[in-house]
Order: sequence, then C-alpha cells, then structure tokens
Amino acid sequence: MISIKLAIKNLLGAGLRTFLNVFILSVAYVIIIMQNGFIQGWNKQARNDSIEWEYGQGLYKHEAYDQYDPFTLEDSHAKIPGELIPSLEEGKLAPVLITQATVYPEGRLKSILLKGIDERQTVIALPTDRMIAAEDEIPAIIGSRMAVDLKADIGDYVLVRWRDANGMFDAVEVKITSVFATNVPAVDAGQIWIPLSRMQEMMGLENEASLIMIEKESDRALDLAGWEFQDHKELFASLDEMIQGKSIGNAVMYLIFLSLALLAVFDTQVLSIFRRQKEIGTFIAMGMTRKQVIGVFTVEGTMHAGMALVVGAVWGIPALWYLKQVGFKMPEGVDQMGIPISESIIPAYSIALVLGTVILVTLTTAIVSYMPARKIAKMNPNDAIRGKIQ
Repeated sequence: MISIKLAIKNLLGAGLRTFLNVFILSVAYVIIIMQNGFIQGWNKQARNDSIEWEYGQGLYKHEAYDQYDPFTLEDSHAKIPGELIPSLEEGKLAPVLITQATVYPEGRLKSILLKGIDERQTVIALPTDRMIAAEDEIPAIIGSRMAVDLKADIGDYVLVRWRDANGMFDAVEVKITSVFATNVPAVDAGQIWIPLSRMQEMMGLENEASLIMIEKESDRALDLAGWEFQDHKELFASLDEMIQGKSIGNAVMYLIFLSLALLAVFDTQVLSIFRRQKEIGTFIAMGMTRKQVIGVFTVEGTMHAGMALVVGAVWGIPALWYLKQVGFKMPEGVDQMGIPISESIIPAYSIALVLGTVILVTLTTAIVSYMPARKIAKMNPNDAIRGKIQ
C-alpha cells in the first residue's frame, strides 16, 4: 500500500510528463484492439459468407476432384450415393456437377466453369429458385462480377460451348435469369450456374455430381465409396493460414508502436531515478530495503498502464464503437483478390482480445519500469543522499 500511495503521489506530481506517457500508452491499447478486431472481424465475415454461399455444413467431393487443377474435372464425377437420396429429395443437399466450358460474349472468347446445381437446394444462399425459363430454354444465374465481365444482364442470352462425357463438343445459348451479389468470388467469378438436371442431360452424366454440399449434421458421418468428406477445418485451412499471416504482420506493426510508447516510460523512469537520488537515499536510510524502493519505482511505472487503461476507455470505447457501426471501408478492386471479403469489414471485439491486450501492455510496462529501477540496488545510501551515484 505504501508503494502504491507513493507511486500515485509521484505520478500526479509529474504533471504533463505523466499525462503524455499515459496518453501514448492509451493509444497503444486502442490500436492493438482495433487492429486485432479488424482481423477477427474479417475472419468471422469470411467464414460466415463461405458457409452461407460455398460450403454449407461441409461437403463431399469426388476423390479425383481438385479445385486447383482444371484437368481433374473430366474424371471427377460419379453417381450420387443412394445413402444421400432421402436428404436430396428434401432439398437438404446441394449436388454440383462441374465442367470446363467456353462462352462467346459479344464475339469474345472466355473460358469459364459451367456448374449445374439442384434447383431445390436450400443448403447455400445461391438463388437457384430463380432458374426459371421457357421449356425450350436453359436458365442460368451469374454473379455480379461475372455479369460485368460478360457485359450481360437479366434476360440476355449467352452462347456456351462444352464437351460431354464422350468428348464431343456441343453448344447452346443459356438465358440469364438472375444476377446475384455475393462477397464470395469462388461462386461468382468465371462461372455460370444452370439447373443440375439440364447439366447432366447436356453432359450425358445422369444422376452424377462432382461435389455434394450438406446441410444436415447426420450426413457428415457417412462413409461413401469414391467420395471424400471435407469439414470446415479442412475447407478453411488456407483462410486460416492467410489470417495467421495477416495477424503476424499486424503484430509487428503494433509492437513497434508499443515499443515507442514503452521507450517513453523507460526514459521517464531513468530520469526520475536520476533526479530523485536524495529521495531514494532517504528511503533507504529510514529503513526501507532496496527491494522495497525498487518496488516503489516499478509500481510507479506500471501504474502508467493502469491510468492509460482509464484514459483509453474514455476516448477509445466511443471510437471503437463507431468503427463497429460503420466498419472499415475496403478499397475498390479488393474483391478481385479471389478471397471472401466485403466492401466494409465490421470489426469483432471479444473479452479475450481486450483482456489479452491489457495483460500484454501491463506486463511489458512493468518489465520496462523494473529495468532502470534495478540500478537502485547498487546505490550507496550516503552517496545517494548527497546526490552522487556510485
């Protein structure tokens, strides 16, 4: 208690110097929470959007399918397993058949992925219920990125050429019946979606699929020959690696800023010890041990972090709340990176994030405050009272 009382008295007596140190540390608090909140918000948004638009609750993929190797598409399809038929009839599955194709918008040539999906599915947010056209037409839906690329809109016809299961080329015009907007480029860029039944008919692959997305938990545990199940852990592995890399990069930035703030505290402690030699000698002469005197200065320096927490809460909470409402606006063209990202990312703050930041700043401030205070242990009290350091 004596150490705390003396520390408070000395901090208040330092006036402007204390305020500047406290304010800089408060900025460090807010920046660390803000940057980590941005990363956590991006991670949360990307996961939710991917589950909603691309993965569902997991998916079965044909054992030969590799999304990064288009040459596997020719052989990566098989009959939909009978064990999944009941769920399929209930609309709880979203089988997808994929092949390479070519479109000819306005006389141009463009390679795409042609994907067939069951119109009855409710697993992902893709508006498959809008695949409605005349009996002699093939309805198709595309994303907003693809619409810009093709310069196509609802009601337009696009010529599509593909190769069927026998290696024969064929072509047909599909009618754009819907243009949807999504934050997930993996279901938008470079692809056209048509009804699965028409796709199977065009390809000569009756009742076959390349992927099967699931909605029911019970469908996860099935062991299906020729199919591999991928849960969210596997599907988000690349996203987790990217988020981890971004977190490390941000950590370097805010640790540099935190180091600058701690340097100010360190300098303040060194100056304080130099200017208060007589006070230190008096404490020792009055019976305080060197460890107790070191404790006074360590507590005094550490209290900068506590006061910074209060100051940071005063101006940081409104600032962080405002960012929570408006989000971080992302620059134009960021959606072309091929990763799930919205125009505005809403930061996500958690109790663990706030407590972790408080502990980090407090511990580092305590260490920085203790380092110059160790010099007190080498002082001779008589020399200290006379203002001389040995």
